[in-house]
Amino acid sequence: MSSNNPPIKKVAISTGGGDAPGLNAVIRAAVLAGKQRGWEMYGIRDGFNGLMMPEQYIEGGVVKLTPERVRGITHLGGTIIGTTNRGNPFNYPVKNPDGTYTEIDRSDELMRSFYMHEIDALISVGGDGSMSIANQLAQKGMRVVGVPKTIDNDLDQTVVTFGFDTAVSFAVECLDRLHSTAASHRRIMVVEVMGRYAGWIALEAGVAGSADVILIPEIPYDLEIVAKKIDERVKSGSNFSIVVVAEGAKPKGGKVTIQGNEIGRAERLGGVGEKVTAELQELTGKEARLVVLGHLLRGGTPTSNDRLIALRFGAAAIRALEQGQHGVMVALDPPTVKYVPLLEATKRMKNVPLDCDTMLTARDLGTSFGD
Repeated sequence: MSSNNPPIKKVAISTGGGDAPGLNAVIRAAVLAGKQRGWEMYGIRDGFNGLMMPEQYIEGGVVKLTPERVRGITHLGGTIIGTTNRGNPFNYPVKNPDGTYTEIDRSDELMRSFYMHEIDALISVGGDGSMSIANQLAQKGMRVVGVPKTIDNDLDQTVVTFGFDTAVSFAVECLDRLHSTAASHRRIMVVEVMGRYAGWIALEAGVAGSADVILIPEIPYDLEIVAKKIDERVKSGSNFSIVVVAEGAKPKGGKVTIQGNEIGRAERLGGVGEKVTAELQELTGKEARLVVLGHLLRGGTPTSNDRLIALRFGAAAIRALEQGQHGVMVALDPPTVKYVPLLEATKRMKNVPLDCDTMLTARDLGTSFGD
């Protein structure tokens, strides 16, 4: 939406949720583009914790971002202002005397902090949780522009999110390396990747990395079918198999494997790879090994593609504010970047369409999805 708010003088940037390669590129682009318009740019430390717990930061919870401060950060992984996945101001976890936690609404306190720091607008960079928070802040009167970030590529309304290409590229490199060791030992290599409830990383890395089996959340699997596929490979002379498993994959009639469920944060998925490895070893009689890529997918230098998307998003967020847009998220709509209402962007998760070209390609290549 657009509005006739007072002129912008100060803009704050917040990075929330899990880190992703490209965050620093967003920050640099927003700071330089904001400077071009005469705006002062600031970074809020660790999501919104810099405003809600400023006493924890020696140099203050809100730091001024100058062109000098963001010089040379485009290629760096992580985020120079920090992030957290436990700082939702609408459901903020507070520790009780007995050690338990209670969630309270600190959003009014956060809005007062924006006012005290004379922050006119906010650029919120994050995944679905951060975009939902941004939407709620917009409804409370804050000028907000969201920037989609997630290696999982599960945000609706944007063709792709930055961080995804880097994660897939690294996963493919790992699969390339695992092929030789799997072949040497005639093993089944199970590779568990991130992605939460969407199978984008597993699918694209699996296809590009020549995996024999890909298990994704969108298709409940049957390991009897997977074992049959592996046996068929053995009979045809291929004595090893590569199985890529998304952390959110689940068996037919079963549930997603959860590592933990703490108050104030999204449930942590993981552990399905261990189950798949043990069951396939028993079903096939072949030695099986598990590799969990986990947080390795989040770290490191962003690819040129992710850098470019992140830089475009950061600059587009500034243009949106200049045009009077707020309550919107920037989204990739090749060859342009468009603005979509935050409410629309957070309505649903973007899952892998079972009839998409990459799925059809995988099936034509003989890849098994356990169905």
